[in-house]
Amino acid sequence: MNFTAIDFETANGKRNSACSLGLVKVENGVIVDSREWLISPPEMYFHPINVSIHGITEDDVANQPSFNYIWDEVEDYLQDSMVIAHNASFDVSVLRACLETYGIPNPDFDYMCTVQISKNLWPSMPNHKLNTLAHLFDIPLKHHDALEDTLACAKIAIKACKSISAKNMNDLANEIKIKPGKVFNGGYQSPKKYK
Repeated sequence: MNFTAIDFETANGKRNSACSLGLVKVENGVIVDSREWLISPPEMYFHPINVSIHGITEDDVANQPSFNYIWDEVEDYLQDSMVIAHNASFDVSVLRACLETYGIPNPDFDYMCTVQISKNLWPSMPNHKLNTLAHLFDIPLKHHDALEDTLACAKIAIKACKSISAKNMNDLANEIKIKPGKVFNGGYQSPKKYK
């Protein structure tokens, strides 16, 4: 059960405005590494709504690197991996927008979404928000902190696999009838449900 969990926070409504990134590496169902970066977005505008959600301000990132300067480290976690995110369509779109902004080709990886996974596995839950799942599964969470969100996402994915004795994320995908999405040089494909 090997994968990388990812979570972005953004400065404003633009997808390329990443201001924080958390990554968690899981090997054989165990969290073995975690990283967090503050990022200086290309446009230094922090919308009050975004700040109210994650608490990150212009001052916090003023002396932090832009996305292109951390990419070499980040790419090592993603290339040829299974990538997991909670509301993956958002996080993958932020990643793609950041790469496009700096003229960096997409890496190659498959991805899945823990919102989609949890809806299929635990349909009777009150909702499938990250904080709800974390609370129900006794996972500590400081919500909208990129690393905390990523750790919770990773633990939910591990729990999902264990709940149906799936050996890896691809087994899980097969069991719950989801075809993982793909990101590749030149494009992407969203995850799809099949019967």
